[in-house]
Amino acid sequence: MTMSERRPGQEHEQGPGQEHEQGPGQEPEQGPGQEPEQGPGQEPEQGPGQEPEQETYAARAFRALEAAGPSARVQAALAVGTNPEPRFVGRLVERCAVEPEFHVREMLTWALTRHSPSLTVPKLVGELRSERAQARSQALHTLSKIGDRQAWPAITRALLTDADDEVARAAWRAAVVLVPEGEEPALAAVLATQLGRGDRETRLSLSRALIALGEGTMPTLRAAMTDSDPRVRQHAIATERLWCDPDAGFEFAVEEAKRVAVLGTTSQEG
Repeated sequence: MTMSERRPGQEHEQGPGQEHEQGPGQEPEQGPGQEPEQGPGQEPEQGPGQEPEQETYAARAFRALEAAGPSARVQAALAVGTNPEPRFVGRLVERCAVEPEFHVREMLTWALTRHSPSLTVPKLVGELRSERAQARSQALHTLSKIGDRQAWPAITRALLTDADDEVARAAWRAAVVLVPEGEEPALAAVLATQLGRGDRETRLSLSRALIALGEGTMPTLRAAMTDSDPRVRQHAIATERLWCDPDAGFEFAVEEAKRVAVLGTTSQEG
């Protein structure tokens, strides 16, 4: 009988280190303590101390925040916010400071609002001291969305008068949301120092902030209507017009303010 011939029922003898050949559909035999081999796409079973799959997914999503495509970063921020994890708060705040796309920053802000204010507010307040303008403006924007008044002491005059228009606008919005009851007139007095500043978007943002503060703003606003600076006067009058007739729109209010500046007539004078 040759080496290749075997009698029925006989097994092929294996030398040291040789594996038993398997026929189609056969499973390999396992010895005691051996682990089954994994096929493509199979996940290993988790032993004690291993991270659950949800944490692995969240970490993987966070790494995607630095992906090349904005749409991928939006999806990553959405995933991190959907599965909020305290350990990611600091890194989310840091990402806000450098993210170039507006809609991605908005999703990062949303992800931060999904976490506890006790974790997010202190880190965002820390960003208000950053030399990077985007870090300050995005932190202010996020604080306005969270709405926790423990952040109010951090809304300083320096931020409300910041030389960067984006930072200043974000500070005005945050201040209106966070100002404690009874402190509106004092805030209005600071905001009034910015009347006449910037482009249309900046002036409209300031007008809206002053209007949102309510009746306590009016004495300050009326005083500004007689300011020696014509830009301040026009902006104050336009704000008062917008207050009285919000449906007319800001452009109409500005034109009315110009007319008043020429004729010297305010709404209080008829």
